[in-house]
Amino acid sequence: MPGLAKLNYRWDGPPGAPVLVLAHSIGTTMAMWEPQVAVLSRELRLLRYDHRGHGGSAVPPGPYSIEDLAGDFLNLLDRLELAHVSFCGLSLGGMVGMWLAANARQRVSRLILCCTAARMPRPEDFAARAIRVRKEGMASIADAVIGRWFTPAFAAAEPQIVSGIRELFLSTPVEGYAGGCEALSQMDLRDDLSRIFAPTLIIAGAEDQSTPFAQSNEIKGGIRNSELAVIEHAA
Repeated sequence: MPGLAKLNYRWDGPPGAPVLVLAHSIGTTMAMWEPQVAVLSRELRLLRYDHRGHGGSAVPPGPYSIEDLAGDFLNLLDRLELAHVSFCGLSLGGMVGMWLAANARQRVSRLILCCTAARMPRPEDFAARAIRVRKEGMASIADAVIGRWFTPAFAAAEPQIVSGIRELFLSTPVEGYAGGCEALSQMDLRDDLSRIFAPTLIIAGAEDQSTPFAQSNEIKGGIRNSELAVIEHAA
């Protein structure tokens, strides 16, 4: 299909086990899930992948849309001959998951949405961010962005984790990140929520600055078969 990007992906866990997809946030890669792999892969077949413009996936010119990213993933499911999967997405990954669960419902059996939003609180900020990184590079925004991802207490206690995520962020192709920002600036999935019927778990960080609790609560109100869990002292 024209317009699709070829995605980099990886399998972990026992063949034949139920498949759980892990979709990462903007400005990272599938590597961000590494701390969870050992536990989750004991009983699940994990499918991790990089969104277009990130990691080892193709980097087409932007702007991107959430529908573009979802189309890439549906193409991957077809290539892997997977009729349906459980889908867990963080931030941008959760937005892709919501689009899929509303518009390709037969492909998503269960949905987990982590620190995400159906509409960003200040979408215009992401359009401006896309312009800035194309002009000045990823380092120009790294400290400000990553500073919102972790609480000060966590950053002080786990500097190596924060440093590793910063390295992932800085390695993201400029065009891939900018295209993703343009997708966030245009995204509005609020009307899609009522068309999501997969059992859904929404996970919010009590101190999340990027996608505050109000965004998770809005998703909870829109998806009938959903539960909301809040992690205290977490961004």
